[in-house]
This record gives sequence, structure tokens and C-alpha cells, in this order.
Amino acid sequence: MPETDQRTATRSGPGRLLIAVYAIFALAACARSGVQIAAHFGRAPLAYALSAVAAVVYVVATVCLARGSRTSRRVAVVSCAVELVGVLAVGTASVLAPSAFPDATVWSVFGKGYGFVPLVLPVLGLLWIRRTAMSTVDHSAG
Repeated sequence: MPETDQRTATRSGPGRLLIAVYAIFALAACARSGVQIAAHFGRAPLAYALSAVAAVVYVVATVCLARGSRTSRRVAVVSCAVELVGVLAVGTASVLAPSAFPDATVWSVFGKGYGFVPLVLPVLGLLWIRRTAMSTVDHSAG
């Protein structure tokens, strides 16, 4: 029974919007990296490989947030943490060494090309997972 409560909690309320935004970013990052790698990989291999990594992270986060099981919550936490570290690392690198990023990635300049949503999204994801986990604990205690 607690498994169902957890699953419902991550997919309810603001969680639905969060999952939708993750799904949009998963689709956008997959499409972008696919085109970049297929058409121009030699031009910016690092940037394009990082776009592919971002795509995988967004897909994993989307699926795990939507499932909401105990295991998928844990994977979602790791995925959001990897995403946050990636955004910060790529964002910093793209500012300090722009020549290494001749073409933008989703995470370049902290997601500037996407309105900085990539910088905010993992924080919101982690906060939502924490909030729904606390909510589930509160419900199971009562």
C-alpha cells in the first residue's frame, strides 16, 4: 500500500507539471543531440556528447518521477543530482572556455538557451522528491 501512496504523491499536483517539463526536455534534448551527432559530430564532439548525456539524464528523470516507486525515487534523486552537477560543470566550462563549446548544449551557460530552466529543473526535482517523500511518511504515520 505505501508503494501506491508514493507513486501517487510524485504524480500528483505540481508533480504532473514537473514531469511534463522533464518530458519536454527529454524530447528536446534527444532530438537536438540526435541531429547534432548525426549531422555535425566532428564539429563539436564534446558539446554533442554532452547533449546526449543530458538527453539520457532527462529521460531517466522523467520515467523515474512518473513511476514514483521507492527504487525509481532513488534513481530520480541520483539523476537530478547528476543533472545539477552537469549543468553547473558544463555551464562553468562553457563560460570559462567557450572555444571548447563551439555549438551550444542544453547545459551551456547554465541553460541560457532554454531560459535557465535546466539550472532550476534539477533543484525543483530534488525538492519535489523530498516533499513527496515527507508527505508519504506523514501519511503512513497517521
